Amino acid sequence: MAELDKDLLSIQEARTLAAQARDAQRQFLHATQAEVDRICAAMAQAAADAAVQLGKMASEETGYGVPEHKTLKNLLSSQLLWEAIKDIPTVGVIRSDPKKGTYDIAWPMGVVCALTPSTNPTSTTMFKTLIAVKAKNAIVVAPHPFAAKCCAETIRIMAEAGEKAGMPKGLIACMTQVTLPGTQELMKHKYVALILATGGSDMVRAAHSVGKPAYGVGPGNVPAYVDRSADIPRAAKYIVASKAFDHSVICATEQAVIADRPIAAQLEAAMQAEGAYFVDDRIKQILAQNLFVGHLPNPKAVGKSPQQLAQMYGFSVPEWARILVVRLKTVGREEPLSGEKLTTVLGWYEVDGWEQGCERSLEMIAYGGRGHSQVIHARDENVIMQFGLQKPVFRIVVNTFGTLGTTGYTTGLMPSMTLGSGGVGGAITGDNITVHHMYNTKRLAYEIRTPPDAAFAPGSTDDPAQRRNFTGGASSLPASTPSASVDSQVEEIVKRVLLELKK
Repeated sequence: MAELDKDLLSIQEARTLAAQARDAQRQFLHATQAEVDRICAAMAQAAADAAVQLGKMASEETGYGVPEHKTLKNLLSSQLLWEAIKDIPTVGVIRSDPKKGTYDIAWPMGVVCALTPSTNPTSTTMFKTLIAVKAKNAIVVAPHPFAAKCCAETIRIMAEAGEKAGMPKGLIACMTQVTLPGTQELMKHKYVALILATGGSDMVRAAHSVGKPAYGVGPGNVPAYVDRSADIPRAAKYIVASKAFDHSVICATEQAVIADRPIAAQLEAAMQAEGAYFVDDRIKQILAQNLFVGHLPNPKAVGKSPQQLAQMYGFSVPEWARILVVRLKTVGREEPLSGEKLTTVLGWYEVDGWEQGCERSLEMIAYGGRGHSQVIHARDENVIMQFGLQKPVFRIVVNTFGTLGTTGYTTGLMPSMTLGSGGVGGAITGDNITVHHMYNTKRLAYEIRTPPDAAFAPGSTDDPAQRRNFTGGASSLPASTPSASVDSQVEEIVKRVLLELKK
């Protein structure tokens, strides 16, 4: 028997899963808020229970990162995320303003196509599944080929829990026959209403080119400015730990330290004590030649420890090294290591004062990090606010990890594995993507002021008598504002409609 073409199998799977998702989502439209929340809570718990297993599986399948750190990201995308969104209303009337006579009604997008990366595969799959289903959507995951098995297992675990809680079968799914033509078929499929893309620049560009609504995120070349007013030991501890976290595969990881010169030597010593190994020019050149393929990170070097990089490229580093630090002078193509490095290599600049720190940060952001994120360590509130006001990025995190602060683990930002880079970064939003982005809002609006009399005039006419006999106008009409009991009436109507739909 002839072997079937893998591309054709992938295309057919995309079509089948999209159709099943559409049918399941039609059933799910009838779900109440309580039913939606019960299903999501069950899936979040199942994902959290499997966090260790899935973190290990992701690391083994991709060869990227640290299993224990992937476990933390899985918990961020299950327990912490669910705690943040569980009380957000997503069914029926979600807001009302009786004074204005308006009622906001949530309406799901439909079928979501979710592109997930090899760097954060299981956590991103959990995150996108929960925010999609919480907003009454279906979702089909198209994983990176390097991470197809761990993503499929994540969906299997969540689907089993969700279906036991009452979720229609097929509402969440994951492609297992993963090819580029199959993923493209899914994105273009007539039943897919929204694309949620997390990954490299090429993937995001492809998602935006399909002609459907898409949330995509750009690369993050994140500067970390350390001011003379900073708590230096704390800044050093946080920067090294954040850069080493999961071997630096999160796009919001610090890519270079910009040290204020009066504290630069102290910061360098403190970072060395935390495991930062400052490399010589020979190793710097080896790294510059091997960490990139063209302008993109080299997949072979992504998510590797300093010791792994040393073994791969023929140099030596101490066993205690958690990250490698390279001294840089400029930003741009002539200094390749000034760009985004999805591995344990960190740039180092020195500047005189926060104004120069601001300028160097702007250079880094312009070189591959537009709209993404900035880290600042300082205790001078004026300096902090100047960075907040002047940087063309949508997350400025203060005195915390870049990795865990921007994703909402150590800050009050919404927990998210998809960080918008806004219009300046080529994305539709600068938000941390969450459940609010997964539904549209219908607005029911009562009249609160009567039209002016001129609105009722017959306008231009050849019959003078018609103009003379016009008696209409606002004064002849009763007011039509909602009554005091309209809120309870609306709620009763919504309940009755939902009951009718379930029959």
